[in-house]
Amino acid sequence: MKVSLYNQKGEVVGDVELNSKIFEVKPKPHLLAEAVRVQLSNARQGTSNTKTRGEVRGGGRKPWKQKGTGRARVGSTRSPIWRHGGITFGPRANQNWHLKMNKKAKTAALFMSLSDKAKENQFIVIDQISLDQPKTKEFVKVLANFKTLGKRQLFVMPKKDDKLSRVHRNLQSVTAALANSLNVVEVLKADTVVILKDSLGVIEKTYLKKKV
Repeated sequence: MKVSLYNQKGEVVGDVELNSKIFEVKPKPHLLAEAVRVQLSNARQGTSNTKTRGEVRGGGRKPWKQKGTGRARVGSTRSPIWRHGGITFGPRANQNWHLKMNKKAKTAALFMSLSDKAKENQFIVIDQISLDQPKTKEFVKVLANFKTLGKRQLFVMPKKDDKLSRVHRNLQSVTAALANSLNVVEVLKADTVVILKDSLGVIEKTYLKKKV
């Protein structure tokens, strides 16, 4: 598959051949859904926590004597059936949300998401971006040269670049990622993947080590 190669002014300066093993993979919805579920589940911190009756402060004294009052027997005001009492079967901070997924399946899902972006013309390859000053407004001018970006963009860099890493921080619509650490959720959430040309080689080197 060939796609146009742009410069930072939005002008077509040539074309680039995309690796068919990465950008022409037939999608399997169930595999993509599983990859998304695994990633989102593993991102959960599991910090939600409620107190049991033994952890709620107070309730040490028996409210009334066991017999003779005509009321139901109660041992503590922190019983789960009492107001301000403990919580029964509430979330606990020790819950483990971690899920496992085969590495080959995870890589295949990533290829499917990239293939979908390339097929739907939501994939823009730029030869390079050179900014006079590492300022957000300069980067915004570069993005403004491309009219069909959509609301959310994934900007893929071949390696860590301090200047390019700083210029997008104030832009809520832009998510930056390194080519060797892409994930399915970020690719699918983006309306357009904006990728530097050198990143294509990094993706091949990183994810095509073994046949998927």
